[in-house]
Amino acid sequence: EESYAVMGACFEVYRELGSGFLEAVYQESLKIEFGLRDIPHVTQPKLELAYKGRRLGQHYQPDFLCYGCI
Repeated sequence: EESYAVMGACFEVYRELGSGFLEAVYQESLKIEFGLRDIPHVTQPKLELAYKGRRLGQHYQPDFLCYGCI
């Protein structure tokens, strides 16, 4: 259900804007759409990485983290 909500927001942004913009335009628009749909999200969180139980110095920074797990 949560994944469908996130995908629905993504499709709505694409429906409104179409193609051809830079990623930053879509990211800002998607942040607005998540807010309109009450989808809990964090923008560009820094996530720690581990390899075989050992913490890496590198991190992963996705565009969004929704519902704490997507």
